[in-house]
Amino acid sequence: PRAPMRCGEGVVLLVEDEAPVRAFASRALRMRGFTVLEAENAEEALHMLEDPALAVDVFVTDVVMPGMDGPTWVRRALEDRPEVRVVFVSGYAEECLAGTKARIPNSVFLPKPFSLTELTATVQGQLQ
Repeated sequence: PRAPMRCGEGVVLLVEDEAPVRAFASRALRMRGFTVLEAENAEEALHMLEDPALAVDVFVTDVVMPGMDGPTWVRRALEDRPEVRVVFVSGYAEECLAGTKARIPNSVFLPKPFSLTELTATVQGQLQ
């Protein structure tokens, strides 16, 4: 069992190809005290995770991105970091993740557009 973290504790790896969405989400999480690492695509995220000293508590990732999609890179990352929680975000319906979500443990879905409060509450919920 994980010890619950207080609001604003934790390291978030935010992977979002749309710069304005990434900036909004990053700022929202930082305002609530989270440490945020940003990547504009899956390949960049995986490259960052090659550093074994890098501690990450939650992946917040878009589902649909150019190149590798969210579920694909998350599955790869979880091979080495199975304890990391996941928040998938998408402007598409959650049904697009239906089969994938069952195969990715500790994941939740947050539909776009989301508010600052919805994002931070969802990330905090994954840290409980």
